[in-house]
Amino acid sequence: MATLSEQQRAAFWREGCLLLEQAVSGDALAALRRDLDAWIAESRGHAAPWGETGHGFPRFDLEAGHSAEQPRLRRVNNPAEISDAYERATFATAMTRAVVELIGPDVKFHHGKINVKLPSTRSRVGLHQDFSYTPHTNDDIVTALLMLDDVTMENGPLQVAPGSHTEGQVSLWQDGVFTGQVADTTATALAGRLRPVTGRAGDVCLMHTSLLHGSEPNRSPARRALLISVYTAADAFMLCPSPLPNRFEGRIVAGAEARCARLTKREVELPALAHKGSFFNLAGQGTNAA
Repeated sequence: MATLSEQQRAAFWREGCLLLEQAVSGDALAALRRDLDAWIAESRGHAAPWGETGHGFPRFDLEAGHSAEQPRLRRVNNPAEISDAYERATFATAMTRAVVELIGPDVKFHHGKINVKLPSTRSRVGLHQDFSYTPHTNDDIVTALLMLDDVTMENGPLQVAPGSHTEGQVSLWQDGVFTGQVADTTATALAGRLRPVTGRAGDVCLMHTSLLHGSEPNRSPARRALLISVYTAADAFMLCPSPLPNRFEGRIVAGAEARCARLTKREVELPALAHKGSFFNLAGQGTNAA
C-alpha cells in the first residue's frame, strides 16, 4: 500500500516540501524521546562537546553558555550509530517509505543528526539549501525532518520558501568565505515568501534538498528537537566528502545500488569542508546575540 497519495507527491514536487502526519508514533516515538532525554541529561556532566564518531569530530555538540544547570545540547551527530531506536526510525518507518515513493525505487542513506533547540536557547539556522552542503551529481535528494517534539510558532519552527527548489542553486559564499547561508540581500528578498512548518511530535517534513529554508531561535519554554535524515537516489553520487561521515553512509534503503552516476548539473558550487561535525560554527550560522 502506498504511503503517499498522488496529490501529496504532486504537492512535494510543486512546493518542495510535504508534511506527513504521524510517520512515527506510539512506542517508537517514545523510545526516540527517551534516548534524547538521556543524552540531554548526560550533557550536564560535560563542559565541552564530547563523544567519539571515528571521524575526528564529537558526537555531541554544545551551544555557548552550556552548563549543568542550563544544558544547551544542540546537535547529536548520526544518532542511528548509537541507538537502536534511531536506527529503526531511520530505516524502517512510514517516513522511509514515503521518501522511496518520492525519489525511488532505488534509494540510499547519506547521513543523519538531531538538531535540538532547548528552551530559551539562541541557536538559529540562516537561510540555505542543503544541496550546497552536500552536493551530488543530481538533486533527487530528500531531507526528512522528524519532529521529536511538538513544533509551534514559538519554539523556532522550520521556515521554508515554497517553490524555491526549482530556482537554481543560491550561493552560500560571501566575499570569499563560506558562511553557510545566503547573502543578507537575498534573505531580505525571500522574507515575504517564508512559511512556517509546524506540527505534532511524530510528524515529518519531507523537504527537497534544494529548498531554501532556515529557522529562528527558540524563545519559548518548550523544547524543539528534530531528527534530520538525508536520503538520495541510488544514482546520486557525492561531489565532495560528507560533512557527517558514518557507517551507514551509502546503505541501500530500497532497491539496488547504481552502477552509473546520473548527472543533471552543468555546474555546482561546492562548500568549504571545515564545517565537519557542526555547521553552527560557520560565520553565518550558529547563535544569535539575543
